[in-house]
This record gives sequence, structure tokens and C-alpha cells, in this order.
Amino acid sequence: MASNNGKDKSLESWIWDAACSIRGAKDAPKYKDYILPLIFTKRLCDVFDDELNRIAAEVGSRQKAFQLARADHKLVRFYLPLVPDDPEQPVWSVIRKLSDWIGEGVTSHMRAIARENPLLQGIIDRVDFNATTHGQRDLDDDRLSNLIEAISTKRLGLDDVEADIIGKSYEYLIRKFAEGGGQSAGEFYTPPEVGSIMSRVLQPEPGMEIYDPTCGSGGLLVKCEIAMEERTQGKKRSVAPLKLFGQEFTPETWAMANMNMIIHDMEGQIEIGDTFKNPKFRSKQGKLRTFDRVVANPMWNQDWFTEADYDNDELDRFPAGAGFPGKSSADWGWVQHIHASLNATGRAAVVLDTGAASRGSGNAGTNKEKIVRQWFVDHDLIESVLYLPENLFYNTTAPGIVLFLNKAKAKERQGKVLLVNASQVFEKGDPKNFIPEAGIQRIANTLIGWKKEEKLSRIVDHAELKKNDYNISPSRYIHTSDAETYRPIAEIVSELKVIEAEARETDAALLNILKQLGVGA
Repeated sequence: MASNNGKDKSLESWIWDAACSIRGAKDAPKYKDYILPLIFTKRLCDVFDDELNRIAAEVGSRQKAFQLARADHKLVRFYLPLVPDDPEQPVWSVIRKLSDWIGEGVTSHMRAIARENPLLQGIIDRVDFNATTHGQRDLDDDRLSNLIEAISTKRLGLDDVEADIIGKSYEYLIRKFAEGGGQSAGEFYTPPEVGSIMSRVLQPEPGMEIYDPTCGSGGLLVKCEIAMEERTQGKKRSVAPLKLFGQEFTPETWAMANMNMIIHDMEGQIEIGDTFKNPKFRSKQGKLRTFDRVVANPMWNQDWFTEADYDNDELDRFPAGAGFPGKSSADWGWVQHIHASLNATGRAAVVLDTGAASRGSGNAGTNKEKIVRQWFVDHDLIESVLYLPENLFYNTTAPGIVLFLNKAKAKERQGKVLLVNASQVFEKGDPKNFIPEAGIQRIANTLIGWKKEEKLSRIVDHAELKKNDYNISPSRYIHTSDAETYRPIAEIVSELKVIEAEARETDAALLNILKQLGVGA
């Protein structure tokens, strides 16, 4: 992450040191559900202090400011019912000075804050800092005290750190948890360079409505707001902010997304629940709500949705001729939901497994996933496909692709798709590879300008895609080296899994028919 006169780095170092104060870097990811709400609360406390000082400057004392804020909560963004014995002391000192029953005290204070602020209910009050497992505290008071003390060493008020700087640091901490938290942790986090490319290419404009149906910790929505503000070149306060909407299935991650939005000083609506089976954003007529832009990184190759889930849909998300992409992978089912969530001029960027671009192409017989992919090509909805470098994501070494949809393609782009093979645009990192800023800009500019570049990008017309049985993988059309190019092993393994699953389905169906005929019984 780029440093801004040293402030970003020092804040990141502080925030990670605080996380490690519990049991060291190795165990820090286990405690993210404690650490993130506490840092979030420290920010709330310090900002509340700043607001109280502003009121005190007008009315003469902090004591009067506390009384006024208690009487009229509209004077502050979030009213905190934490009053130090000495009103001149920081609000955070109420938590910092806890000496006995610290876990119980912190939990009580968090719940009191949530009661006073409906927007924070279910976000900071869902964690029990006094929780036990088999009679042992999950986080004992000594370690909790260490964490509180570590967090207390830096002030996070309005004059200390801007929202975007603490937001970056919060994202940094989420990334560090994803690095160390294993497979499950990576599900709520998309590498920042991937989010930057997606948001820059979509070019969100002031006031637009942006939606992420699988929003995780909210990083892609935040990236869209940042991209819009960068495009307006310093006019941040004179343009309308984006209207951000997201849905997340996991309660802890839903809470994380809300904290991330608030700490970035961005307002949005994050709903909780299974988007695939019960999308929460609907129009007054009960139809699916549509948006100007959609960004998403759904979990790849979900295999728990059945044909009945598609057939029973009442929101017109799965059109005839496309529909069920097969049980082995819901990747194209998510693409259909995203397409249905776009308005007439809407555009989308969705991260998928590389196999989603090619599975079924070249196989004998029909393939459900290929049929859905063909539907999107034939309806001219795919604007471009980006093939990413390997080992960017925290829960897999597979490269992944970004599929860009456009419901109103420019006339000169109709009947064609831009394919970009960026598999070589990366630098080695530890533990993960990363795309440097120059690479991010190069890829984004190529996608925005539809630029052809040897060993990087090609414009392919639909006739060629059809000739290749609707394989839209950039690695199929663009060779990045002079030597003979082989398809990535991860892509081949992914396809083999689907072929094997389809074979099992066919065998089961055949056995059932033979059984009904009395053959082989």
C-alpha cells in the first residue's frame, strides 16, 4: 500500500501491533471479532470527543456539552453514553480504566452504545467479550487489557486521521486477517488491486447506485466510492457521493462491512441474508431492484444450489435458454443474478473462477454451463474478460478472471469482446503475489480504452468465439510467451471436476432408467 508522508504506514503498524498484543501475529486472525469492534469503538469515541469539544467551545464547558448531547442526539453523528468521572477526560477513558470484570464491562458499554444508535445495532453489540468455552474465557481479562492499552496509544479523531486513512488501515488489518486466517477468512476479502481495476473500469459517476450482492467486508463498494472521487479530481465535497448497497450472508462479516463503511465515512445499506435464495433489495412492485453498477466476488464454484432453486425463482433472474448452469458450479447463476440487477444502461464487474470462462467448450454433447455462457455472448452482454495472475487471492492460488458486463455496449464494440491476459502483470510477494500500481493502471487503461497489445490483449468477434465453442478465456486466445503455451493446471483441474460431476449425474440418471425398465435388477 502506498504511503502518504508516513502516516499510513505508522497507523498500519500501530493497528497491527494492537492486533498482535493478544497472542502475537500468528494468533491475531482468531481474534478479529474482538479487535475490529474495539478499534471501531475507539474511532467513535475520539470523534465524539471532537464533537463535544466543538460544542464546548460554543457553550463554555465539556460538562455542558455532555448535557446538550444527551438531550439532543442530533448534535452528534453517534451519541455515546460513556461519561468519564471528569468530563475533561477522553470518552475512551471509560473503557480504558476498566480494572475488574473487564470483559463484562466492555460488553456492557458496547451494548449501551448500540441501544442509543440503531445504525450500530447488531454491528458492535454482537460480540461477548466475556464469552467462555468449556469454562475458559475465550479472551481473558489480561489479554483484553493488553489489547485496550495497545489501542489507546493512538488517537483516531477528526484532526488526527482522515476517514480515508483510517479506512485504508482498517482494510489493511482485514487483509492481514485474510492472510493468516486460512481459507474461510479469504472469502470476505478481495485483493485491493483487483478491486481497484474493477472500480476504475466501471467508472462510477457521482450519485450512482452501486450494488454488491456478496459484499463480504465491503471492500469493493468502498473502492467504487474512491474511484469516483479520484475521477472528480479534488471535487470530493462538491459532488454527490455514491449510494452503496450490499448483502452478505455471514453475520460476522456483515457487521465487518458496516464498520468498514462507517469508518470510511461512507453511508450505505448493507443487508444480511442469502442473496441467491432471498435477495433483499427489491422494488416497490416486489421485483428485483436494479442498479447503475454491480461489483461482486461470489464464492467460486458453489455446489449447494439445485435446479429447483433456479426453477422456483420468481424474480426473472434465470431466463429461458440460459437458466440452470449445472449443480457443480453456481458461477454463471451469480452472473445471471448480477445481470438481472442492472438497469437498462448498467455495467458490472464480477470475479469468477477461471474455469467459468471455458468449462464445457470443446466437449462432446451439451454442457449446461456452456449454454449459459453462450446465452450471454449471443445477447452481446459481455464487454470484456480479464485473466488475472496466479496467487493473488487469499483462499486459493488459482488466478481467477473478471467478467465485465454492459447492457448498453457502444455501437463500435457490439459483436465483439475484449480479452486481456494479465497473467504476467504481477510482482512476487509474501505470502501472495500482487499487482503494482503501474500494472493496475496499465490493465485498467487497456480495458477502458479497448486497446490491443501484443501478448496482453485482443479484440475477438463473436464468430471466433463461436468457432471456439464459446470459450471466452483470454488464455485461449492470447499467448504471453514465445514458447509453447500450456493451459494453467488449476483451470484444467476445475474443468475435470465439472466433467466428472456431470458424468456421475448421467450415470445416476441412466441407472434409474434401467432400474425402471427392470434391467440389471
